[in-house]
Amino acid sequence: MVLAVIPFRPENPKTRLSCILDLAEREEFALMMLGDVVEKTTLAGCSNILLSTEDYSLKGATTVVKELGLNEALNEFFSETKEPVLIIMSDIPLVTEENVRQILSVESDCAIVPGRGGGTNSIFIRDPSRFRVDFYGASFLDHMNIAKEAGLSVEVIDSYRMSTDIDEKEDLVEILLHGNGASRRYLESLGFSLSVDKGRVGIKRNSHEQAL
Repeated sequence: MVLAVIPFRPENPKTRLSCILDLAEREEFALMMLGDVVEKTTLAGCSNILLSTEDYSLKGATTVVKELGLNEALNEFFSETKEPVLIIMSDIPLVTEENVRQILSVESDCAIVPGRGGGTNSIFIRDPSRFRVDFYGASFLDHMNIAKEAGLSVEVIDSYRMSTDIDEKEDLVEILLHGNGASRRYLESLGFSLSVDKGRVGIKRNSHEQAL
């Protein structure tokens, strides 16, 4: 069975959304996105590990606490397991079961799903002892080079849903357009809906009576 390792920071998440969501709303929204991801990895047959900066309980996942930075926590985890590992970010709520199965089905040593702007949203590694992560910056190129230097075959997975991470207020449009899980329901419960202005699709929060 593949371990799906999902990094998660419960405290003060998604600070770039603070212009439209208060702290409590951001914490709840981050949890909803995490739940959408865990649901899909579970359906795809993964055993879920929540790699958290603090003890946190979530149905469907076992929590491993590492009070380290993202790279340090993941690389330390790699040194402790010999099983195939799927790293998947907690803020890609558009991911589907089929997306997860696609990345797990590759025949190469590893597979990488690029995020927008040069980032990395998911990595599958058959033998984690032969790989290390280097997130932040142009991490997609960094991970491709790491795989090459380790002599690992790598497949790049081109997936709109898995490449769409939610960081900025404009990203919420994608959830309202394409999402069908808890993340979308939560945004709608807060009064968010789509807004079209001069041919461009945006969002508005009805309870605030303003376009965002």
